[in-house]
Parts: sequence; C-alpha cells; structure tokens
Amino acid sequence: MEWTAVTGHRARLGEGPFWDAPTQALYWVDIAGKQVLRLIGANVQIWQMPEHVSAFIPCESGDALVTLSSGVYRLDLDSPGLEPRLTLFCVADPQQGNRGNEARCDAQGRLWLGTMQNNIGENGEDLPVVRRSGGLFRIERDARVTPLLRGLGIPNTLLWSDDATTLYFADSLDGTLYQHFIRTDGGLDPALVWFGPHQRGGPDGSAMDARGYIWNARWDGSCLIRLTPDGDVDRIIELPVSRPTSCVFGGADLKTLYITSAASPLNHPLDGAVLSIRVDIPGKACTRFAD
Repeated sequence: MEWTAVTGHRARLGEGPFWDAPTQALYWVDIAGKQVLRLIGANVQIWQMPEHVSAFIPCESGDALVTLSSGVYRLDLDSPGLEPRLTLFCVADPQQGNRGNEARCDAQGRLWLGTMQNNIGENGEDLPVVRRSGGLFRIERDARVTPLLRGLGIPNTLLWSDDATTLYFADSLDGTLYQHFIRTDGGLDPALVWFGPHQRGGPDGSAMDARGYIWNARWDGSCLIRLTPDGDVDRIIELPVSRPTSCVFGGADLKTLYITSAASPLNHPLDGAVLSIRVDIPGKACTRFAD
C-alpha cells in the first residue's frame, strides 16, 4: 500500500478527522497543540485555540463547532488563525478537570461528545488517567444537552448502524469496543462487548465503510483493524506510524482513507502526520452539525 502524508504538518496529538463532502475539505485537530486544521486542495489553514481541542466539525449554517476543555464553541471560519472568533454554544460536561475527547454527529446532525479526565499537562506532556470521570452527551441544534453515559475512562469511536438502532463505542481504558442499543426514547441500553482487547494496541477512533465494516485505529499498534459487522477481524492494515488515532473516508468517491496520528517515543518520521491511501470500497459520509 502506498501511503501519502497530506501535509508537512506534524501534530503532537492529531485526532478527529472529518471529511466535508460539499466543500471537499478535510478537518482535523491537534489536541495537545491546541490547533484546528482544514485542508482544501493543497492549502491548509490553522486556527490556534486557547485550550485543548478534540473535535472540529462544520455546521450547516457555515461556521464550525470546536470542542474545547471548557465547552463547545462555534468558530467563525472567516476569522484569522491567530485571532479565532469563538462563541460559547454549550457546556456539555460541567465536571471540573474533564476535557472533551471523541465527538461525531449522527445522521440527524446531532453532536455526540465523549469526555474524560484531562490527561494533557500544561506543556503537552502526558498525564495518567486515574479516574473514570468521563461521560457521553448528545447535543441538539438548540444546544440542549442529554447525558447518556457516566463513569467513562477514555471514550473513543462513535459510529451508528444504518437503522440508527445501534451505537458502536469504545472505551480505550478497557481496550474494548462496545455496542449499545439505542432505545426509542433516545437513551442507551447497557454496553455489550463487541470486540475485546487485542494484542495490536488499544482501540482509538474508527470509520465505517459502505458494507458496515468498521476500520479501527490501534493506538501503539501501528495499524488499523478492519472488523466485520459481527465483530471479527477481517484484515489488519499496517501503518508507517506508531500511534494512529482515527480515520475517515473522503475524496470525491469516498475511497480515500485519511488517518490521523500522534507523536510517540519511537519518533518515526511520519508520527503526527495525516496519512492518505486509496482503498477499494467507499466509506460512509460524515454529517455536519444540523444548525
């Protein structure tokens, strides 16, 4: 497989790739570097955030949501990179000492945000996760917040079945991908183990392809694992980075796979890069926030 680094940028902790089909743009973040980035063609634009940021998702209204440590904000995409115009949208998780981590929009354009104990120091250094203080929250277009799960360690992977009855969700602290059945009232049934710990690293972010297979990035595993809808390993895709963090399908035909990654003690040349590769099956499109 032929991998390409899409820019020369190297993140401390690259995460949250989002492909915006209407504008053919790739959005992602550097959590530890406090940056949000957008790539259109060969041009990358960077906005410097005042806090750690875990997701950067465009809105139907023309701006974007950014999930900062202190809350969810709207970012004016016409504002300069060093002077971003931010407006508080909501505080999903009021727990002191927590920060946002995984965030995705469902097919209805509602934002789902997983939070966790902050594990990044003032200088970007790793801090141990010593408490399960995180949660999962659903945020409506009118900024209403619905708590869904409590007691989470490191929330990752947010994907939904086509019929919107099942949530696929990982807790990296457990090394496990779970299924939650979504009740008719919007609440979640208790977790069912879908894919347990694996020797090739821990579960991080994921993308779903058109056949319902899940491509899961493996932190410290230098690979993606493609999982069947039944939770079996279909294939392992080796990567030239130590810590892949998430992936998304993009390109005009949704057959370009973009993978974010993080720096690591191994100092591989591509650690922290966003990689791209052509694949043989399209993925599912990302959904903008509905407001």
